Amino acid sequence: MELKNIISSVAKVVLPFILGGAILWWMYRGEDFSTISRVLTEEMNWTWMLLSFPFGILAQMFRGWRWKQTLEPILTRKEEGERRKDEAPAINRASTCIHAVFISYAASLVIPRIGEFSRCAILKRYDGISFSKALGTVVTERAVDTLIVMIYSGIILLVEISVFGTFFRKTGTSLDRILGGFSVMGWVVTAICAVAVLILLHLLLKNFSIYNKVKMTLGGIWEGVLSLKGVHNLPLYLFFSIGIWVMYFLHYYLTFFCFDFTKDLGIGCALVSFVVANFAVIVPTPNGAGPWHFAIKTMLILYGVADEHALWFVLIVHTVQTMLVIALGIYAWAALMFTKRFNPNKQKNYE
Repeated sequence: MELKNIISSVAKVVLPFILGGAILWWMYRGEDFSTISRVLTEEMNWTWMLLSFPFGILAQMFRGWRWKQTLEPILTRKEEGERRKDEAPAINRASTCIHAVFISYAASLVIPRIGEFSRCAILKRYDGISFSKALGTVVTERAVDTLIVMIYSGIILLVEISVFGTFFRKTGTSLDRILGGFSVMGWVVTAICAVAVLILLHLLLKNFSIYNKVKMTLGGIWEGVLSLKGVHNLPLYLFFSIGIWVMYFLHYYLTFFCFDFTKDLGIGCALVSFVVANFAVIVPTPNGAGPWHFAIKTMLILYGVADEHALWFVLIVHTVQTMLVIALGIYAWAALMFTKRFNPNKQKNYE
C-alpha cells in the first residue's frame, strides 16, 4: 500500500476523533467534573432514561426490518448467469438484517460512516446477498431518510417560528444580540463544523472508488437503488420509514424527564433541538460527538436552560445513548457467532 493511501486511511480514522474531541474540550474546559457524580446519583431520574431505551432499540430494529423489505425484490428477481444451477439461492433473514444494523452503528463509532459497508459485508457473509446490490439498497435508504428528515424538519421549524417570536418579544432579545453573544471560539467551532461537512462530502465522493476495489459494479448498485419500485407491502415500508424517526425522537425526548431543568420544556423544544441535532451529526465525528453536544446545548440555552445544566444534559444523554449503541453492537456480534453462515453449495433452509 502506498504511503499516500496509508496516510489517507489513518486520517479518516484519526481526524474525526480529533475534531469531536476538540469541540468537547472547548465546551467543557474549566468545568468541574466532580459534580457529575452528584447529578447522576442524586439529581437524575434513571427511570425515564431506562424507559427511553426500548425506543432506541426499536429504531434500529425498524431499520433492519425495512432493509429486509428493500432486499426482497433483489432476491425474488431471476439472476441469470450469476448463480450456478446447483448453487443455493441467497437468503434474507430478518435477524441477520437487524444484527447487521446493530453492528453498523457500533462500527461507525470507530470509523464514521463505515457502518454502511460493514452491514453489507455481514449480509454477504451470512446470507449470501450481493455486496454491491445490498449497498445499493443502503443508498435507497439514505435517500428515503433524507426526504423524511427534510419534510419533518421544515414542518417543525415552521410551526416553531411562533415560539421563537414569543421568546424574542418576552426577553427583548434580538437576532443581533444572539449573534453578538457568540464568542470568537464559538464562531471558530461553527466554521470548523462547516468545513468538516465540506470535507465529508468530498470524501464521500472519493469513496465511490472503493466500490471497484471490492469488486462492485455500478450495475449492481443501480439495481439496488431501483429495488424500491418492487417493494412488497409499501404501506408497511412507509410505516417503518416514519417509525424509525418517531422512535429516535421518543428515545431522545424521554430523556428530558430525567432532569428537573428540562422536564418542563415541552415537546416543542424537544422537536426543534432534535431537528437541529440531526443536521449537526452530518459533521463526521463518532456518533456525532461534539457537534451534537454543541447543537443541543445551544438550543436548550435558547429555551432558557442554564449553561451548566445544558452542558451536563448533553454529556450524560449522549454518553448513555452511545453506551446503548455499543451494547447492541456487542450483542449482535455475539448473536452472529451462533448464526449459520450461507453456504452456496448446500440447498438448505436457514430460516
